[in-house]
Amino acid sequence: MVEVLATGFWVGLLLLGALGNAAVLGALASRSAGTPPRQRVRGLLAPAVDNWLSRGYLAVVAAAIGFFLWAVCLSPDPGFAGIWPLMATAPLSLVAIAVSGPLGDGSLSLVVFTAGTALAGLCNAVLLGRLARALRR
Repeated sequence: MVEVLATGFWVGLLLLGALGNAAVLGALASRSAGTPPRQRVRGLLAPAVDNWLSRGYLAVVAAAIGFFLWAVCLSPDPGFAGIWPLMATAPLSLVAIAVSGPLGDGSLSLVVFTAGTALAGLCNAVLLGRLARALRR
């Protein structure tokens, strides 16, 4: 019974995160095409760094990715080090693991996984920033 509840909780959390990421991507798609690209990118990424909630989340993501890179590159036994950045940036980071998996055990899969989880963390930070702005009003 406890396993069913735990699985349901994590599935619900992942679905909620996927819904939030879909909302951010939908807002991205509906942006007006008349603004210059530089202002569009700046306006899109501003919520990721203009409040303490998003900055703290980005610090957690950076620490998780840093630990992962340390464990993979410098530690003799990395173990399950990839789980920390994966869970910190879920659900969008699941795409990064799906893409980097077929690439093999080379350095390309390490780069793709690291870049994918960093981009997923940035997307989640933008979402948290938008949430903080909405709650502040």
